[in-house]
Amino acid sequence: QVQLVESGGGLVQAGGSLRLSCSASGRIFSINTMGWYRQAPGKQRELVATMHSSGTTNYADSIKGRFTISRDNAKNTVYLQMNSLKPEDTAVYYCFCRQINNYWGQGTQVTVSS
Repeated sequence: QVQLVESGGGLVQAGGSLRLSCSASGRIFSINTMGWYRQAPGKQRELVATMHSSGTTNYADSIKGRFTISRDNAKNTVYLQMNSLKPEDTAVYYCFCRQINNYWGQGTQVTVSS
């Protein structure tokens, strides 16, 4: 089993920045994919960014150039630096870890005011 704990969400004005963190514990494999999804009210959960343990990244078009994903493999932690935030970025952000199975965090709320 894998446990994921997110932190760093909050309320920010449009144009501001936030940094999300997600720490994984439990049976962590050296090769996996970690990243972030988000779900806005009334919408489906959507991919934000992923990062393989090899360093390969994948970003949603809507956040390219504004968000940056990174990870510290030694700490089993993944980060999401979010800059130039927009009201449409408001959502619950979920951390995930994919290694054979998918594991999810409890989510952290990000609210961007206009």
